[in-house]
Amino acid sequence: MSEISDQLASEALKAQSVSADGVTVSRRSLQELMEYEKHLAAQTAAASPAAFFRGITCKVVPPGGH
Repeated sequence: MSEISDQLASEALKAQSVSADGVTVSRRSLQELMEYEKHLAAQTAAASPAAFFRGITCKVVPPGGH
């Protein structure tokens, strides 16, 4: 995740749009980049083994019990 955090920090220092010789280039907003970072963090957390075990429901029945 540090690469994305580093990218957000560098993007904050750059201009959102630039035009030269009739060509305009614009960047994604910081809000969109932060939402993307949250999305990646959620995907990583959901793919972890701990998330898998949290979703398991187990019922233990002792021998001879119903």
